[in-house]
Amino acid sequence: MTHRIAGARPLTVGIDVGGTNIRASVIDTSGEVLDTVQAPTPHSAKALEDALARSVRELCQRHPIGAVGLAVAGFINGDRSTVRFAPHLPWQDTPVAQRLTERLELPVILEHDANAAMWAEYRFGAAAGGHNVVLVAIGTGIGAALLIDGQLYRGTHGVAPELGHLQVVPQGRACPCGKRGCWERYCSGTALADIAIEMLATDPVRSVLAKDVYRDPGSLTGRRVANAAQDGDPLAVRVMEDFARWLGLGLAFVSDIFDPDLVVIAGGVSSSAPLFLDEAREEYARSVTGAGHRPLARIRTTQLGEAAGMIGAADLARAALIETERKSSRVARSR
Repeated sequence: MTHRIAGARPLTVGIDVGGTNIRASVIDTSGEVLDTVQAPTPHSAKALEDALARSVRELCQRHPIGAVGLAVAGFINGDRSTVRFAPHLPWQDTPVAQRLTERLELPVILEHDANAAMWAEYRFGAAAGGHNVVLVAIGTGIGAALLIDGQLYRGTHGVAPELGHLQVVPQGRACPCGKRGCWERYCSGTALADIAIEMLATDPVRSVLAKDVYRDPGSLTGRRVANAAQDGDPLAVRVMEDFARWLGLGLAFVSDIFDPDLVVIAGGVSSSAPLFLDEAREEYARSVTGAGHRPLARIRTTQLGEAAGMIGAADLARAALIETERKSSRVARSR
């Protein structure tokens, strides 16, 4: 099944394993997406692994593939072979890499999806040239990744960093993680809807969005809030101002800990950056320790968008493959 070209750096496949869909793409050495297949995410481990294998085999029929990388929203062990826990996937302490390697006869590695996105932005996108970089992926919640001196930082057990669960409000809003007051409860797509509802409860305002909330609070989404803010809706504009404040405060906390030279804002909410990023930068500049007496991190938005996880996973798989080949070559020469 393995397709190799002697002396060449092969194409690799990167797969975004999401809770709703899996997307698999062929990625070349410059980070370009050459081909993509997509399928719904099954709900059992066996069915999910079957679907992943089918996707890779379909791409192998059209391209010479040397390795596969999976970007997974969950905890990955230190050698990137096992999914310890993934809240939206049917894997728990599962040796996914080994299982797929045996089925596909191709090397397979795993990576946390935020780490994969960070690596892609560092190699080919908004983080190029950065040294100490924080990626904050704002979607339903907050995912995050750290690059320290040009290397991904995964922590002792492979689960760092959970920046979205820094407590910014003691005894604040309840979070699905079990804590209260987590940053992502104030700065995420979900938070946009919650902020709007709370604002209307304490300070009613006349607007089209407010009428929608009164009529059906459950229908409100972060995307609807952002779209309404784009149209100048008074409630939505206030919500985005509050969101920007929390983003700036959170980035100040992160900068106090890591002192990055660059922050990349990714995730679905990043597409609405013109509505909040300037205000967030101002709040960050005011709130960081030593404000006015230290250099500030540059804050950019993603260049690679939703493809970043696939691109990063594929590039990391290629790097692992090349390193394995180098080790094999050194062993062969020493004999």
